[in-house]
Amino acid sequence: MTTPFPFTAVVGQDDLRLALLLNAVSPSVGGVLVRGEKGTAKSTAVRALTTLLPEVSVVPGCRFSCDPASPDPGCPDGPHEGAGGAASRPARMVELPVGASEDRLVGALDIERALAEGVKAFEPGLLAAAHRGILYVDEVNLLHDHLVDLLLDAAAMGASYVEREGVSVRHAARFLLVGTMNPEEGELRPQLLDRFGLTVEVSASREPEKRVEVVRRRLAYDDDPAGFAARWADEEAAVRQRIVAARELLPSVRLGDGALRQIAATCAAFEVDGMRADIVMARTATALAAWAGRTEVLAEDVRQAALLALPHRRRRNPFDAPGLDEDKLDETLEESSGDDDPGPDGDGGGPGGGGGRPGPDEGPAGDGAGAQPEGGEGEPAPGGAGEQSPAPAAEPFRTKVLSVPGLGEGAAGRRSRARTEHGRTTGARRPQGTLTKLHLAATVRAAAPHQRARGRSGRGLVVRRDDLRQATREGREGNLVLFVVDASGSMAARQRMGAVKGAVLSLLLDAYQRRDKVGLVTFRGSAADVALPPTSSVDAAAARLESLPTGGRTPLAAGLLKVHDVLRVERLRDPARRALVVVVTDGRATGGPEPVALASRAARLFAAEGVASVVVDCESGPVRLGLAGRLAGELGGTAVTLDELRAESIAGLVKDVRRRAA
Repeated sequence: MTTPFPFTAVVGQDDLRLALLLNAVSPSVGGVLVRGEKGTAKSTAVRALTTLLPEVSVVPGCRFSCDPASPDPGCPDGPHEGAGGAASRPARMVELPVGASEDRLVGALDIERALAEGVKAFEPGLLAAAHRGILYVDEVNLLHDHLVDLLLDAAAMGASYVEREGVSVRHAARFLLVGTMNPEEGELRPQLLDRFGLTVEVSASREPEKRVEVVRRRLAYDDDPAGFAARWADEEAAVRQRIVAARELLPSVRLGDGALRQIAATCAAFEVDGMRADIVMARTATALAAWAGRTEVLAEDVRQAALLALPHRRRRNPFDAPGLDEDKLDETLEESSGDDDPGPDGDGGGPGGGGGRPGPDEGPAGDGAGAQPEGGEGEPAPGGAGEQSPAPAAEPFRTKVLSVPGLGEGAAGRRSRARTEHGRTTGARRPQGTLTKLHLAATVRAAAPHQRARGRSGRGLVVRRDDLRQATREGREGNLVLFVVDASGSMAARQRMGAVKGAVLSLLLDAYQRRDKVGLVTFRGSAADVALPPTSSVDAAAARLESLPTGGRTPLAAGLLKVHDVLRVERLRDPARRALVVVVTDGRATGGPEPVALASRAARLFAAEGVASVVVDCESGPVRLGLAGRLAGELGGTAVTLDELRAESIAGLVKDVRRRAA
């Protein structure tokens, strides 16, 4: 077994180290979400934490790590009352793979024995293994929705339930949830985001000396892991002892009314949803005081708690940059200080590390949906010639649902119909591999004709493995939504590009909510460019869209052919994920030789391959040529106007009324 990298040997990352240590002192803080670019020791620091945690006392032989002092009365291996004895083992860190199955997470029942013998033969899953320890999810933002739902339920109730056709098993599942993620690969659902008590942003140091020290320590560890760990053993022992002392001091820490008022005022000032932020801040401030060896919570503890607990709770949509305005935080803390002020305001450096986070105005321009690009809007040149400055996007809106026709088998999502492990039952089949969803009626029908031959007598049903039937279910899948945006000079006329960007931004929000991958292809001048290869990060697509310039001719054929190339590569990478091509254009084709004929041939190529497509008609004005509608017909798709794209547009309602009347 490889020797773990010492926690105290991790260079820098003060906020990350502090957040992990606070959770070690007080697990009720609620875990840590670590956001940051690749190669920043996120996973290394998390895995190293287990060596610092005190040992856990368990009931001998219990697969669910019951505490001998208060065993779980509903434990499947119980009852434990009067069993006597106790055993100690190191705290576990259980890793949840992104591609894990539901049975691997929550455990599995032996359905055959449950039906035939009436016994609950249960194989515990990762939630049981993580009880009273750490559940670590690397790339947590890529976790499938149904696993996220199970994690939310377990985190909220402190227990895991396994239900299979009326057979139920419950066991305790209280764990410290730690996740790491790279925001470039997509954001988390707000429900799961709020479940993490604290969040930290990590990035590689730009200081040469720190980078040299990181490389030096890593090479030393690779050459001799055991010797490297031994050199840091004394510091590890000191930190472990400090954690134990802080845990013992924690019940004695006083959280005064002044500190509580500061916590409440801070959460109200930053308009966080719900009350969980207040509770997490209170627990974090208390843990900070215990970590510092104090029995009184000071204002500096409240400030540091806010910097760790609030940034991820201020996101209103996936395009909002996480962060906290520290000037506003200091003003709020000062204004909420009363006569019983718990202490002077800190300078941002909580005990054991700290430091600030970039405020929402300090991030790169264009990250937010309403960010103003440099250079202003610019006036479109006559005839569409030349390049114009990027136009700001209009306010996004809720869009109507666009979906891929037919029945797919792609990754779980919320857009198009698909055969999935979750959803409504539509039939039954013989299981291929492990049975996960039993179709009870079909199983009984398969077993019933053979009861006499199997010697059945009395009550009960003789069921064999060949009788078991897997339920086939229909749910929703996520698609690859590939945006093809016309950025030519004609789109800049009448300041149309702002409305177009607002529409695409709205569709990106919809793609985020429906768990799609997105890509962005633009065409103008004489060529088309892949502005963003297919990715799960709608933030990146929004940023590229915001800085998109306009001008030049309209090489529509080049744009369609570029999309065709992108789809060909994506089919090799993920053949099960179906694509939806959204062409945003006024339908004009003016770039290249025989532009109209070439665009028609490219469009018919999509129709021949059965690629689902939607054309968003951006033509405006009293005289309209209907070119976008003609393009949609050649693509074999549908056309909608910008107004019809809105979920509650008047035009859409009129169309629905007319269709129903017909």
